[in-house]
Amino acid sequence: MHIQWYPGHMHKARKEMKETLPKVDLIIEILDARIPFSSENPMLAEIRGNKPAIKVLSKTDLADVEMTKQWLHHFDQEQGTEAAFPVTTKQPETIKKLPGLIRQKLKFNDRPIHAMIVGIPNVGKSTLINILAGRTIAKTGNEPAITKGQQRIKLDNGIILSDTPGVLWPNVENINSGYRLACTGAVRDTAMEYPDVAFYLANYLIKYYPNNLSSRYEIDHLPEVELELLELIGKKRGCLRSGGQVDLDKVSRLFLMEYRDGILGEISLETPEDKVKELKELVLIREKKRALKAEKEARRKKKKRK
Repeated sequence: MHIQWYPGHMHKARKEMKETLPKVDLIIEILDARIPFSSENPMLAEIRGNKPAIKVLSKTDLADVEMTKQWLHHFDQEQGTEAAFPVTTKQPETIKKLPGLIRQKLKFNDRPIHAMIVGIPNVGKSTLINILAGRTIAKTGNEPAITKGQQRIKLDNGIILSDTPGVLWPNVENINSGYRLACTGAVRDTAMEYPDVAFYLANYLIKYYPNNLSSRYEIDHLPEVELELLELIGKKRGCLRSGGQVDLDKVSRLFLMEYRDGILGEISLETPEDKVKELKELVLIREKKRALKAEKEARRKKKKRK
């Protein structure tokens, strides 16, 4: 799935982030614990340089516990990451440990610390900020693109946070990442087709989390085909058109919402091994694109000479 959802405020936010970066001491990147790779913004990696970073894995209560452990180990080994920190808004005391971790990493005792907090849309950034501040500062909501502009928040412990809007990137090249972002709600639903995304999620869960599906939908013999699964769920949940035909759009929406809300259980959609494999595939894709572009340019020049 190729994401083409890049509203104007995201372009503005990218520009503001680039202008603010030289003034900050550290970057806090909020990642979705269910998709730590797909929720990493490659655009940030380009403009960050050698700036210290803490990666915060949010929504860990929705992610596979064992897979989150693997991701934390992966980030601990990754060059350029100062620390990886798992949190859930259901346990605000874990979030309140973040300022201490920041101070520990930077060891600045004589002046305030300026930190920039960044993340994709709907990753829980605003909720985290409100918990750190101890009051409602950032607007929250269960949909992407709630925060529209950058703001500065002064915490009691001498840390100044620069909050930024949730930002995707203009072209999500990795098709799997596009689907994962759509599954978790990082993309506005108007920018995708529910059945298309639900098929991807159903196929993945049939392979890796069949027991979750069987338990939630009371299915003894799980179908191996995603369409059959969605039709079966549709019949069980009454997602029907006149004549008894399953309303695929309606059941797809229900299926996605139940995943996003954690009703299907603790589920992660990618592994550190997926990241390594898909990054290698992206290199090949980019090389192919460059070769096609060069070939096209050569043909254009040849045609012009004639």
